[in-house]
Amino acid sequence: MMLKTGVLFKYKDFLPVTPQTPLFTLGEGDTPLIRCDRLAREIGCGELHLKFEGCNPTGSFKDRGMVVAVAKALEAGSNALICASTGNTSASAAAYAAYCGLTAIIIVPEGKIALGKMAQAIIYGAKIITITGNFDQALEIVRTLVEKHPVTLVNSLNPHRIEGQKTAAFEIIEILGDAPDYLFIPVGNAGNITAYWQGFVESCQSGRSKQKPVIMGFQAEGAAPIVRGHPVAKPETVATAIRIGNPASWQQAEAARDESGGIIDLVSDAEILAAQKLMATRTGVFSEPASAASIAGLIKLSRQGMDFSRKRIACVITGTGLKDTDTALKDAPPFLELPADIKAVEKALGWG
Repeated sequence: MMLKTGVLFKYKDFLPVTPQTPLFTLGEGDTPLIRCDRLAREIGCGELHLKFEGCNPTGSFKDRGMVVAVAKALEAGSNALICASTGNTSASAAAYAAYCGLTAIIIVPEGKIALGKMAQAIIYGAKIITITGNFDQALEIVRTLVEKHPVTLVNSLNPHRIEGQKTAAFEIIEILGDAPDYLFIPVGNAGNITAYWQGFVESCQSGRSKQKPVIMGFQAEGAAPIVRGHPVAKPETVATAIRIGNPASWQQAEAARDESGGIIDLVSDAEILAAQKLMATRTGVFSEPASAASIAGLIKLSRQGMDFSRKRIACVITGTGLKDTDTALKDAPPFLELPADIKAVEKALGWG
């Protein structure tokens, strides 16, 4: 007997679920909201929480929207899913396709996807095509294929993806009792910032929360089209999940920013990697680089003089660091190599 957990079961009254929509779950949603007092003190926040979406089944926030998109695809009689991906969407699409007996077709930019994410798509049995181009070119190919062939698009252009992803905002409110004062979030293809804002707006309208947060989105410096005001032809950043030069949900992201009174800014790769390390050593949370853009943004604004000392802040941590171990290990110091002798170990530890 399937336990009735997961996004489709818990939030079906707030999702586009009909009597004909199949309900199933891989265990997505219900991810932890981790209170981080030590890091809050170091940054200068009144209260800091990490919404750790790396605890979803495939290790990223994409599973929330994917379960809804795939359920609606099944309802429509689809046999195949397709997406362009920098990694997390492909892993999620492939996993849910495998569970439901569907074909998953993945178009990825060659050499621009973390190996952990590629491994997921491979082991789940997806049909994978790499192109000598970037994500934006891959997405354009996918959009054209969807117009010509009977296959369901499961990128965040699919509105069911946004519907599922908004449930993370519901969960934050359920745990805190209200929306936070600020939500810091990475911005790549901009579907997630769109979804969170939708979730907070709907919660406020329905009376489940009294306030809406100020949305603070952050792009990587080398892939910051919204900040710069024009598409970036060749986006580059160590944060592969947000290496996108022409976001599909660009206008919706700007609406979330403007309606909430927030900002969309940029952080450098150096700031992202420093934030990733700081988060890991202060909170025990290992995120992929893109996720650390939210923490990097908070640190940047705090250092610029914004006063968060009396504010409740939630940072969205979009995916686990196990997705991209190469980046974490790249500049790691070498291990001590000692003989199998207790005195040598004690000496190295300063206990001799």
